[in-house]
Amino acid sequence: MDEQFTTLVPPHRTYINYLINKGIIDSYAVSMESYRSWLMITAESKDEVREYLRKSPLFKYWTFEIDELFVYDGQTYRLPALQMN
Repeated sequence: MDEQFTTLVPPHRTYINYLINKGIIDSYAVSMESYRSWLMITAESKDEVREYLRKSPLFKYWTFEIDELFVYDGQTYRLPALQMN
């Protein structure tokens, strides 16, 4: 990561937070070990996903793949466990 990259991180995070608040990004994860990121984006097409990614200040640093998911499951998408009184 060079100095120019690190100066773009705060506006990138602002953009990511905006997309999360709009319900466009469901999850966002970054590995400090491999410098890879994973985003769960709700969109109608891969082109729409590319447009969201293109607007990030860090876009020029990325090489990316877009895959359509068939199933996504996790604890946050489940009903709360039943608690008997």
